[in-house]
Order: sequence, then structure tokens, then C-alpha cells
Amino acid sequence: MQVGIIGVGHIGKTLVRELSKAGYDVKAANSRGPDTIDPEVFASGGQAVTVEQAVEDAYILILSIPFNQLIKIAPRLAGLPKDAVVIDTSNYYPMRDTEIADIEGGEVESVWVSRQLGRPIAKAWNAIGSDSFARLGKPADHPDRIAIPVAADNERDRYVAMALVGDTGFDAVDAGSLSESWRQQPGSPVYCTDLKAIEMPDALAVAERSRLPKRRDLSVAAVQERLGDTRINPTADYLVRLNRALFM
Repeated sequence: MQVGIIGVGHIGKTLVRELSKAGYDVKAANSRGPDTIDPEVFASGGQAVTVEQAVEDAYILILSIPFNQLIKIAPRLAGLPKDAVVIDTSNYYPMRDTEIADIEGGEVESVWVSRQLGRPIAKAWNAIGSDSFARLGKPADHPDRIAIPVAADNERDRYVAMALVGDTGFDAVDAGSLSESWRQQPGSPVYCTDLKAIEMPDALAVAERSRLPKRRDLSVAAVQERLGDTRINPTADYLVRLNRALFM
């Protein structure tokens, strides 16, 4: 099964590695061209391609790019098959992405993304830290396996995204429709708190939407104060402890 991945940053490169190991035919692209992708990204399989090649004939397309780049990528999805499953891993951070009026006005992030792309999407891998994702995947039925929420309006899209989450080493939890996907946005109890599948439904249920932005911004400020560099992602140990204290 062919999987196209656009974006090979902190989350994208782990997706390339884990999905290649799981047997998927992975083609990965970035905005600067295949020659600029570190060959180490493909140590477990997959190949570097152009964005157009990643989109062409993909049964599954994963967008793992900053939130503010999604509008720019939308026109380049014209060649994507109509029945392809599109999965978005991004999160909205206004201090990085600049404020988006519709989202500030209450539109759910994933609903906004689907509207910009002009097609249904699934939301997955957005609620796990990059260090946890890179290091803490476990085989199915392992007692320490972490869960990842998955939201989509289309049942087929949700099923496919959940299957892929499982193939990357994590339990997938059905988080419902895109209109409810705010429950897995930054600031929520499931966001980068490394919960197990049995814990996640209750954490999704108790999320308070009005409190998410302030909690998100507090977490960002704490990480920046500690690391002093917005380009460096915190370790799983620090991020999980911080977010559990602020979000749960």
C-alpha cells in the first residue's frame, strides 16, 4: 500500500521509519526537494521524492507540516486520487503560525484544515510528542503501550488512520468526529501526556474547550524558558510531566 508523506520533520521522519518497517511503500517529500532530505530518514526504507510524486497514486497521504503551511500545500494536492485518505498531524500555535481569525473565533482546527484542503481528513499523531513517538512505540498488547487519539468524519478514513497508528507502535483510540477533535488539541488532557488506551476516553471526555488556549500558551512558555530555543523539542520525560501538571 502506497503512503505519501509530506514533511520529514520531528514527526514525519518517524512516520517514514515506522511505516516502512511495517511494510508500507513510503514516499516522502518536503518543500525544498528530495535532495535536501537526510538519507538517514530512509534507513528503514522509503524514498525521497517531490511533493507531486508523493501525492501521485497515494492511497494514503499524511501531511506532517506546520499548520500555517497547509494553505500553501492545498493547490498541490490536485493530483491526489479522490478516494485517497488524507491524515493531518499538525497543531495550531498562533505564536508560530500567526493568528487565524476563524480558529480564534471558535472553528475547530481540523474542521478548518478540511475546509482549506477541500476534502475530508483524519486527525492523528498530533497529540503525541516527537520524542515519545520516536522512542516509545511498543508491540500490540504490550502493557506499556501508549495511545493516540484519532478523529475523522468518514468512518473509512478513521479506520485507516487507526490501523496506521497501530502499525507505528501505539494503540489508536476513536476520538469521534472532526467537530470533537478539539479534545485532542494542545492544552487538552490527552495532548502529549502519554496516556494508555484505557485512560484516554475519560481524558477526552473531561476536556474543557475554553481552557485549552491558556493551557497551551503556558506550556509553550515553560518549554521556551527551559530550552531557550523554539527549534528544539523537549524530551518525553519533561514534556509529559509538564503537560500532565498543566492539562490534567
